[in-house]
Amino acid sequence: MQLQKLQRYATRPGFFYTDDGGADVVVRSETAEQLWLSVLEPVDKPSAFYNQAVRLPDDAADRLLDYMPHYPICSRIVPALGLRETLFKMTGPNYGLWNLHLDKAWDGLQYGFRADGTWDPHHGLRFNPYKFLIDPYAKGIERAMQLDPSMFAYQCTIGDDGKVEGDSWGEMSTLDSLGHCPVSVAIDDRDARKHDGDPEHPHVPWSKTVIYELHVKGFTKNAPWLPEELRGTYAGLAHPTTLAYLQDLGVTSIELLPIMAKQPEVFLQERVRTNYWGYSTLNFFSPEPGYATKKAQQAGAAAVRREVIDMVRALHESGFEVIMDVVYNHTCEGGNAGPSVCWRGLDNLSFYRQQTQHAGELEDTTGCGNTVDFTDTHNITFAVDSLRYWAKRIGIDGFRFDLAVSLARLKGMFTPYHPFLYALRSDQLLGNLKLIMEPWDLGFQGWRTGQFLSPFGEWNDRFRDASRQFWLSDINQTAGHGVTTMQEMATRLCGSADLFATDPGRGATSSINYISAHDGFTLADLTSYDHKHNEANGENNNDGTNVNHSANFGVEGPTDDLSIESARERSRMNMLGTLILSLGTPMLLAGDEFGNTQYGNNNAYCQDNEIAWLDWDWINCTEETAESRQLEATANLIAVRKSLDIYNHEDFFTRLSQLGLLKPSSRVQWSLPDGTMPMDSDWRDPSVRSFMMHLYFKDEPDALIVVNGDETDRRMHLPSDSTFNLLWSSAQTTGEQPAPGTSVTKILRSAAVSPLAETLRFKRATSPLHDLDAHGAVGADAEENAARQEIGTTKPTAKLTAHETQLLESILDRKIKDTLDQQMPPMTAGAHSGTGDPTRISMADSDPTTTAFDVEHDAPTPEDTAPAAGSPNAVPSNVWTFPALSISLLLQSERRSW
Repeated sequence: MQLQKLQRYATRPGFFYTDDGGADVVVRSETAEQLWLSVLEPVDKPSAFYNQAVRLPDDAADRLLDYMPHYPICSRIVPALGLRETLFKMTGPNYGLWNLHLDKAWDGLQYGFRADGTWDPHHGLRFNPYKFLIDPYAKGIERAMQLDPSMFAYQCTIGDDGKVEGDSWGEMSTLDSLGHCPVSVAIDDRDARKHDGDPEHPHVPWSKTVIYELHVKGFTKNAPWLPEELRGTYAGLAHPTTLAYLQDLGVTSIELLPIMAKQPEVFLQERVRTNYWGYSTLNFFSPEPGYATKKAQQAGAAAVRREVIDMVRALHESGFEVIMDVVYNHTCEGGNAGPSVCWRGLDNLSFYRQQTQHAGELEDTTGCGNTVDFTDTHNITFAVDSLRYWAKRIGIDGFRFDLAVSLARLKGMFTPYHPFLYALRSDQLLGNLKLIMEPWDLGFQGWRTGQFLSPFGEWNDRFRDASRQFWLSDINQTAGHGVTTMQEMATRLCGSADLFATDPGRGATSSINYISAHDGFTLADLTSYDHKHNEANGENNNDGTNVNHSANFGVEGPTDDLSIESARERSRMNMLGTLILSLGTPMLLAGDEFGNTQYGNNNAYCQDNEIAWLDWDWINCTEETAESRQLEATANLIAVRKSLDIYNHEDFFTRLSQLGLLKPSSRVQWSLPDGTMPMDSDWRDPSVRSFMMHLYFKDEPDALIVVNGDETDRRMHLPSDSTFNLLWSSAQTTGEQPAPGTSVTKILRSAAVSPLAETLRFKRATSPLHDLDAHGAVGADAEENAARQEIGTTKPTAKLTAHETQLLESILDRKIKDTLDQQMPPMTAGAHSGTGDPTRISMADSDPTTTAFDVEHDAPTPEDTAPAAGSPNAVPSNVWTFPALSISLLLQSERRSW
């Protein structure tokens, strides 16, 4: 017996080109009474549907309902727009789907829908055939919404103050929205060879991942290395110089703030502002055209998408993963008073969550007026289709889900066993990508950090808050009254097992550690402002969080006081050091590596201007700047992390057994400054702010992370059975570093640069695209000269080949090895490490009046201060002094016998 065709399963919504020169068009609406496909053509060209369509009178715009129901195909002229609109009556609903076969279709066809049904706002029904609606599955979007009464399904006006005035529960509007709204664009994707030549995806393991969060426009809008037409665009991010900068920094995965087509919320349009961040999605398949070059925008939606694909390819070729920030929890339509551009007009009841106690009211767990209903199977399918499209067609390597708790609520309550989460896990394509959750929303019990289970990563707000408190707000408190304990810091340094060891097999890399992100203070502003300064947002400084755990060090905002600037710089490096040296997956906000500021605005979502754009003015300075110094230190820190196998694993030190029991760790040991193990009371005492984290490894040298959270230099008793080399310290950018003995070492800056900086300089010399180096020119050694001859740098090139990149990486690896094995020999009391011309700073840790920023210029020499060898007061060789308020990484100079 032949099986009956099951159209319920055979069709998905979308615009599908067919071999007969036409297209099948399918759209979902379970509650509409009639749908029409609307095709737009320029009026100065012949219509493809001339012999099929009935021409409507010129006044049809005000009487569409009098004509549309009576003709299968009808058309009208819109003189003011220079367009011809042809309306095709669709067939349906068939299991909620409406369909139509279009006899003629072409690449770049502009189209949309009109939907008729009951107008009953009090029961959630808001159908209005006068509203032109874009296709939820459209692959391209052109034009943008204008703030006009026709964009709203209810009768309203725009007042003299620019605000919408009307009753969203009142009468239906009969104003035609065409001409004031965006339109859908069809893109022919049938080319079977469209993926030929695609580069391999980097597939960076979680254990080697360093995420870098950036805004496509804001990152390059002020970039001096780009021609004007590329600034703030997809092409600008794909430019060789931009890619070289990202490689120099050392990050692995670029997380893009939303690049799906967006539309500002009505309240922003009323203030003549925009949603700069892009968390206001207009379409879930189309890229935002505003980030494309003017040339691509003029060429149309296909050219815009091509520019996005080329950007992703360029990032892949340079070794970077591309992660997209996606917003499926709500749309740009806002609350019931918002415009009708798509889902509200097609099927408001099915797409948005409705309040159970108040018919017609929308549930809002997002703070944006609406919440997509992920209890509806078709909405889950819609989201999965969108994600698969971006992954397969565009080449995206992972997704970060905004307000992810809203996507996992059943009957209003969060569950890690939500069908949408299972759909992501089980999908053969999506389940193998990086999937990152923002584990909270604004609904009931919305904070769910650590509760999404495998294989999801999650933003770790506990790490953020603990790091900020320990290095900033706790120091502002009266001595002994901080809140961050050694137990809290140790837990965060070890990957937050208390939050993420939720099921066997889930490791520390599930914790996405961060200090700052797009929403909140930048790293520089955390150390410059006690309070937010969001006046420019137009909300009387009421928006944005008031809990920042920040510190201004005595002056609110910029200052010329060098001691304050030095303290701020030290604090920034402390937080960066904590971020990069902790187990877990570090995420760095673009610009934090060089101290970018937003001038105290901790909610710059609507600031498409100099407030939110990265400031690159420092980049061409011929002298050392604080920005170049911090950049070099950050790049060095990332390089060190990537070079050490101690971070190349996904396990916690304290592991969860299959029985759910915690296994004690033999891989980490904690000690206090005197070398003793902490007592129970020490773990819970917030006044205990200095400690050592000793990491043991079977086949690698041990590592020692030393935290001095006190405001005085501290002598620390390192393990006596080993000698250690200093790899990195947060104090180095401010002219100090730890040293064996009773005092820290002062670094006098000179033209000499670190091996990493020297290698970065070499890369820039072969690709002279910008000047980031703060120090004087450094002569290349014989190895680098040989490399220059091999890759032929007599004629500078703007892009490194794969061979060149591999060669330079091998040089970097060897230089790091030289740093460990040759340039930094085992230290004993009285020795020093580092580059430059070090001199002693005599700061005994017993002097409580001496702070990290008190420099004694006429410091005595070690011979003047160190006791004679063998004397009763001789300092043991394992005693080091660490600068006040610093974090340092040391590596064992010899392999430890196991």
